[in-house]
Amino acid sequence: MTIMTDAPAADTRQPLPRRPIPHERVPDRPTPSGPRPHPGAVDSMVTEALRRVVELEIGPREAGAIYRNVDGVFEVLAVIRDPERARALLGRRSPQWALIIKDITRADGQPFAIGSVWTTSDYLVREAGARRTEALA
Repeated sequence: MTIMTDAPAADTRQPLPRRPIPHERVPDRPTPSGPRPHPGAVDSMVTEALRRVVELEIGPREAGAIYRNVDGVFEVLAVIRDPERARALLGRRSPQWALIIKDITRADGQPFAIGSVWTTSDYLVREAGARRTEALA
């Protein structure tokens, strides 16, 4: 065991360089050209991004479409894209959209609202607006 009786030697190392504050102009970090985007432009970009996400979540399910998944075969009666109405229909705080569907494999199938997203396990049986040509022949 060693006993240190001498004072520690003075630190002779060079001090580390200080990082600049992010808004400072420094030669190695160019400033972005042009003014900052207008808040209205940012809001419209966010709104457009949210609209795209909603459309991806709904998928090809428009009014009149029939789709199948593990739960059954459903006809889409309405697509609700109004967030307030969707929240009221689903009884939750976060939905941006809702679907009103009906199980067509059940004789007593009643319309009900869902908020489940379109997944790879869903299969489109009939597109929205497609007519049944076999019924006309």
